[in-house]
Formats: sequence, C-alpha cells, structure tokens
Amino acid sequence: MNFKLTYATMFNPPADMHAQFDAALVELNASLGGTHTLYIDGKDRDSAMNDARRSPIDQRRILGHFSLATVDDVDHAMAAAQAAFQSWRATPMAERVGLLKRVATLIEERVYHIAAAVALEVGKNRMEALGEVQETADFFNLYADDFVRHNGFDRGLPDDPLPDFRSRNRSVMKPYGVWVVIAPFNFPFALAGGPVAAGLITGNTVVFKCASDTPWSGRLLADCLRDAGVPRGVFNYLNGSGSVVGESLVQHSHVAGITFTGSYDVGMHIYRSMANGPYPRPCIVEMGGKNACVVTTNADLERAATGIVRSAYGLSGQKCSALSRIYVDEKVANALIEKLQAKIAGLRIGDPTRQENWLGPVTTANALQRYQRYIKQMTENGGRILCGGQRLTDGELAHGYFVAPTLAEAPATHPLFAEEMFVPITMVCRVRDRNEALRLANESRFGLTAGCYGNDEDAAFFLENIEAGVTYVNRPQGATTGAWPGYQPFGGWKGSGSSGKGIGSFYYLAQYQREQSQTKVE
Repeated sequence: MNFKLTYATMFNPPADMHAQFDAALVELNASLGGTHTLYIDGKDRDSAMNDARRSPIDQRRILGHFSLATVDDVDHAMAAAQAAFQSWRATPMAERVGLLKRVATLIEERVYHIAAAVALEVGKNRMEALGEVQETADFFNLYADDFVRHNGFDRGLPDDPLPDFRSRNRSVMKPYGVWVVIAPFNFPFALAGGPVAAGLITGNTVVFKCASDTPWSGRLLADCLRDAGVPRGVFNYLNGSGSVVGESLVQHSHVAGITFTGSYDVGMHIYRSMANGPYPRPCIVEMGGKNACVVTTNADLERAATGIVRSAYGLSGQKCSALSRIYVDEKVANALIEKLQAKIAGLRIGDPTRQENWLGPVTTANALQRYQRYIKQMTENGGRILCGGQRLTDGELAHGYFVAPTLAEAPATHPLFAEEMFVPITMVCRVRDRNEALRLANESRFGLTAGCYGNDEDAAFFLENIEAGVTYVNRPQGATTGAWPGYQPFGGWKGSGSSGKGIGSFYYLAQYQREQSQTKVE
C-alpha cells in the first residue's frame, strides 16, 4: 500500500483501503467454518479434539474449528525445534534475513485477508486490525535490518597489550536454543509475530502458542512462515489452554527462553518458573498496565479529550496501553468532563468490520462478565458513573459482547484505581496540582504507558518524574496508546515488564542471545 499505515495515521486512510478491506471481508465470510490444524515440524498436524470459535461480534457466527494441542503435541513441537536448532543457528545471516523479509512480504500481500480475520476474531475495527497486521510485517523487517546493522552482534575488541603475543579478542552473541512465544488475545498477530521474528533472526528456533481465544490469527501467521520457506522444525504453532499447553511449554526441559505477553499473575508465575531449575533462563514478560493521563490547567482540553477517548476506548479498552486513570486539575475538571462526555456520545458502536463503526465488542465472555462486575463496584466507595455503564443489546448488538464505553469519577482511594480492568472503563480523579497528579499516577504497581497534556513546563516535569516505559505529551492521536515499530519502543517498568527494554528498541534483540567472549592468541 502506498499509504503508510501506523496507529498515528490510521484516522484518515485513503478510500481504496476501505474498498480492499471490504472485498477481503466478503471473500472471507464465504469461507467461514473451516478446520484449522496445528503446525509442527514443517507439517500440518490434526488433533483428536478441536474448538469451535465464534465471533464476539455475533455469537451465531462460527469462524472455524481449531485443533487443540495435547501434551504429546507439545513434546513433538519442542523436539522438532530442538532438532532444528543447530542447523538454523548455522544458517548464514543473509539467508535468515532473506527468509524474514519474505515473511514480511507475504504478510503485506495478505494484509487485507488477515486483517479481516483479526477483526472478526478479536472484534477490532477495520483500521485497528489493518494496523496490527501491517505492524507485524514491520516487526519482521525491522528486526532483520537491526540484526544486519549490528553485524549479527559480532564485534572485534582491542588486542591484549602483550609484548610477545598477538591476542585477538571478540565479543560474539549466540542464540540460546528453543524459544517459546506465548501471545495474548488482544494483539494475537503482532504480539506473536514480533517476538517470533526476534527469536528467529537471532538464531533461535521457536515454538509459538497462541491465546486460546484467538487461534485463527496464530494459524494465519504460521501460514506466512510456512509459505516463506522457513525450514521444518524452526517454527512450530500450537493452540490450547494456558493451564495445559502453556504450562507444559514453561516446564519443558528443552525450553531455553520465553517471551510472554499477558496478565501480571501468569507473567510472574512464568518468570519465577524460568528462574528455578539448575540455572536461570531468560524470560521476557510484558504484563499489562494501569495507565494514567495527567491534565493540567495549561492543557488544550479539546486535544486532551480527543486523545483520552481514543486511548481509553480503542479496542474496547483491551489494550495493555489503554488509558485507565485520568488525573485532572480541579480547576479544569468540569470542562474536560463535558468534552469527554460529548465525544463518547459521538462514538459509533456496532459491527467493527463496517467502516462507519469505531467501537466493537469486548473479545471474550469473561471480559463481558468483568465489565458488569466493575460497573457494580464503580458506584461504591464514593464513585459515580458519568456516562455508559450498561451492556448494549439493541438489535444485532444482542448477539455479541457489546458494552457501553464508560466514564466514571471517583476519589483517589477507590479500589478500582489500582485494578487493571481491561474493558472500556476509564476513571477521573480531581487533583489540586500536577504534583498530586504525578504522585497518584506513580502509586500503581504498573508502569507501562502514561500521557500528559499541558505546557512545556508541565511536560518537562511529567517526563522527569513519571514512572512508565512509554510516555506521550500533548498527543491527540492517543493519550497513552499508539506505539509503532521504528518510531516508539514499547515496554514497561515495574509490574508491567521484566526486562526494562522496549519492543522494537535498540536493545531488544540482544535479549534473545547470550554473550561469549573469545580470546585467541597467535
């Protein structure tokens, strides 16, 4: 596509993009209900059990029947990846780069088909879905280019200062072995493809487990790697529950490293598991956020309201970067709330595959139940709902998991200010000044993203003091959301991540390798 799609440019796409998406959607809808297998050791692998997945947009629509992996399938996949490791790590850098570039090309060629599937499976609007798929292609290109830029992380060092010998020194980074990637349901293509690309380009083999709620996206990614010619065993795709398949992968004797994106509790369990055993193994975990936005008396309130609504309710609040807490100076709070209510009322809610609708359903039945529970809790402990607060059941919406985007106000002590809700609810708290706002923003155990609206002095104070890995100032495209490979590294502090390194950053690929110091005396 000639138009460069990113999360910052997605609000004004060319008409041709919509036409191509509509054509792909028609074709895809005609083929729903098929059977989709696992992919292990270079072959499709069926299973005795499968899962009929339905769209959160309309539970009457069966997307497909997806094979469920067993512990034996896990063993087979891990054995295949282990067997393929030595030959893959020895594959010349140029060849590995060429294969990853080919994957990126195939993703871009299939961007509308894959995006339509992601929209149906997750409940994303078409622009969010297209953005996710294009982002994944960018990950494959970015990591391939980054590996070349670092010369495969092979660096010559000064010779030892010896008078009688020539002592050659090098630092060489080498892959670990079999790398497990466990992806979330909210970005099932990008947050699978990104770490898969990183693992592969650095010479690791990969066993990838999709989220059990979104197996179609995972299988479509597997198709791209297969069709690009990635050798057998180098990449393997599994679908199944976290308690059986995920836990079997974490505890497997062949696992050399893991990348996980998901909840704090599961992430900490995996992190601790990888620290146990005969020696610690690398573990990259991204574990969500409770993201805050600070609005000062100097803010452009129209810009702030636009950015807040986009970040709080995009993908129905199911982004780990979604805006959840608004700390606004009490002197401008009423004016901001009035603008927010007007913008929320203008959101078009419905089937998100249709161009006119911006907001779709939540993805899972569990999310719907959580939303209803949080709405009840919101009116306790001094909280009040300003708009929204109900499930939407008019007409066709009754067949999906549709809920109203909700704005609530509560005192800083309200317990939901500390809980990651992962639904379209955001909370407002009035503060005396920016000092109180930053103190409250930093009280969270999470530290993923944060935003600020104010003047230059406010911005400098915010950037100096906020405890978050991804920060935005005066951004109408999104107060706390919108990172893109090559533009904004993405990673969290504190309980939001284990590594302190961002996805797509200068430092990311090195985590998939271990350093060897080499000295050779001539």
